[in-house]
Amino acid sequence: MRTITESESTPKADGFYMPAEFAPQDRVWMGWPHRTDTWAHGAKPAQAQHAEIARAISRFTPVTMCANQADYANCKAVFEEDENVTVIEMATDDAWFRDTACTYVINGKGDKRACHWHFNGYGGLIDGLYFPWDKDASLGLQISQIEQVTRYRPDDFILEGGSFNCDGQGTVVTTEMCLLNEGRNPQYTKEQIEELLGEYLGIEKVIWIKDGIDPYETNGHVDDVACFSAPGEVCCMWTDDPDHKFYRECQEAYRVLCEATDARGRKLKVHKVIMPSTSVYMTEEEASTIDLVEGSLPRTPEDAFEPSHLNFLPINGAVLVPQFGDPNDEQALKDIQAAYPDREVIGIMTREIIYGGGNIHCITQQQPKPHRTA
Repeated sequence: MRTITESESTPKADGFYMPAEFAPQDRVWMGWPHRTDTWAHGAKPAQAQHAEIARAISRFTPVTMCANQADYANCKAVFEEDENVTVIEMATDDAWFRDTACTYVINGKGDKRACHWHFNGYGGLIDGLYFPWDKDASLGLQISQIEQVTRYRPDDFILEGGSFNCDGQGTVVTTEMCLLNEGRNPQYTKEQIEELLGEYLGIEKVIWIKDGIDPYETNGHVDDVACFSAPGEVCCMWTDDPDHKFYRECQEAYRVLCEATDARGRKLKVHKVIMPSTSVYMTEEEASTIDLVEGSLPRTPEDAFEPSHLNFLPINGAVLVPQFGDPNDEQALKDIQAAYPDREVIGIMTREIIYGGGNIHCITQQQPKPHRTA
């Protein structure tokens, strides 16, 4: 086995960049949920939805599912007949692989490398969601070793994969609510954060949206708000109902994107993706099955979980879209189909996952297919 290279340079200095999420993929990484202080009914309903999502992905793109030692045998049995899902044993604190697994970068010469960000449980000791988080913080190292790729490791830059979205052509979109939160990188100014994003994602321009929709879970990750769907095109959460809880945030995000240009100077085409009509709440019975553990936030029937149809996953030939039993579910599928006209758009019920604080995009991390450009 060859030795893994730990680069002291940056992706941008070495000619690497993060490709768009709509670019071709080699596989998708996921983690098997297990926390009984996060997931209702001992995590069994959440596991069933993770399995459904993994099988849907595997129709188009191979999946690697990572399970704790105690869960490995059961997880392996769940996917026994799914040839395109590989189950491996890997210690995790939780299942949010968008935020804890590697972010891959490529160079247009057929090579890929991994960015391993620092992770502090969504805010550390200031407003983090769980403690400890050491297993999740080490996933980037383990995955880069499995994949035998060079690893980039910033000195102290805390970043989660759900907090940014790249177009693969020099532009990234993110939110001030998350990246400027005091629980992330208070040692850096906004300008310094832009420089770090540039160096480690290989981008030239940052589009800043002010707010996300979940200040208490992820401090406003952008994957509920906006994402690039094609070169020069972006999807944006949307409602035209002035009584909607996030009317102001939707209008402001749409305005920013409509007024923005990307790194190549293009005016963006903005696709509106309708928001769910209401928040999601657990029943009292569901909430009563969640363990109370020191270091984790309790879940109660009064907690509002903020769903977004935008928390979808583009994969090879398809897009997986969360559904909530909401009146706007069907319209969201039509909105996303308009942004991805050449892909199959598949809706999947994900209420159990939103109870954990995220959705399809949050529990997955794509591994891009390296390619050679002319």
